[in-house]
Amino acid sequence: MLTGKNILIIITGGIAAYKSLDLIRKLKDRGSMVTPVMTQSAENFVTPMSVSALSQEKVYNQLFDLTDEAEMGHIELSRSADLIIVVPASADFIAKTATGQANDLASTIILATDTNVLMAPAMNVRMWENPLTQKNVKTLDNNGIKFIGPNQGQMACGEFGFGRMAEVDEILEEIELYFCDKKLHGLHFLVTSGPTREAIDKVRYISNHSSGKMGFALAKIAVSLGAQVTIITGPTNQTLDSDRLKRINVISTQDMYEEVKINLPENDIIIFAAAVSDFKPKDVFLSKLKTKKINLELVETIDIANFSSTIKTKDQFLVGFALENENEIVNAKEKLLKKNLDLIVVNSLRDKNTGFNYDTNKITIIDKELNIFKYELKDKIDVAKDIFNKIIELN
Repeated sequence: MLTGKNILIIITGGIAAYKSLDLIRKLKDRGSMVTPVMTQSAENFVTPMSVSALSQEKVYNQLFDLTDEAEMGHIELSRSADLIIVVPASADFIAKTATGQANDLASTIILATDTNVLMAPAMNVRMWENPLTQKNVKTLDNNGIKFIGPNQGQMACGEFGFGRMAEVDEILEEIELYFCDKKLHGLHFLVTSGPTREAIDKVRYISNHSSGKMGFALAKIAVSLGAQVTIITGPTNQTLDSDRLKRINVISTQDMYEEVKINLPENDIIIFAAAVSDFKPKDVFLSKLKTKKINLELVETIDIANFSSTIKTKDQFLVGFALENENEIVNAKEKLLKKNLDLIVVNSLRDKNTGFNYDTNKITIIDKELNIFKYELKDKIDVAKDIFNKIIELN
């Protein structure tokens, strides 16, 4: 999706500037044309020669250079790109941009552009948390400039906190999502995600190891493709911010069922990616149990996917997940037919680096005609893309 895209990268001063070299290399590997612009302070951390060698393009760094202006003026630079990225975006550059300054080539480009801008901030944690920086970020956000990061981590100065630049692969992923075709524009998606917790007493519960990573990857791809998304999620640390996303937090399987029942009718495609608890204690103790021995009588929880299949309309499309330990395909086919699903995504506990808490997954997709499509081990974002390609193909 990046082949032939013209991406203008502005490199500002900061120790994280060296990461821009890796980003340029990866953009070139994906077929992009990269036009580099460097601030004067950036040259203290990476050399124009290195940037030029990797981008295979001239580095622009002077606002009042007659040769540069004759070849490609700053106005043309600001408007010829498909996307402008600032990596890293220093506190100084963010402040200059927020106040509309145009005293060097990089700031002039931002002020003159009608192209979308993505910034990856990098600075000391105190600088990032400073109210003035936060005010500047909010000003830019209100004016349509998007931010990725910063992340929390160890700083070059030795401090720990938010201010560390987003990883190169995170930035690359955000760029790829920007260029995704909006194939699902106008459709409404409902995604369930994460684990559920079934209370034993005031402090204990039954649950599983689901992280919610797969559900949120699906929601992220759906949003990037133009869909309106409702995600109903059990307890998880996953986050996703978008104007097209509504998040509903739940705890138990019953909670999730109630929210699915309310939200299902207004959605076109429903994906059951949550790892709901199959059983719950028959009785919940109202206080913390003191005894060392606890005998629990378990009862089945409600089958949300099965319930949904009984109330769905002929125009709604249901996708289920099956995590199996043996006879994976046979069991998944039975589940697909029993629950009247249109598609089922299967993964096996026997495969390495897949399933709960991993960033990767290896899936098999089975459609309603029982056709089988096998995929290799991939990052969960790429797995989500494969799932959506199949959904789009069948709708």
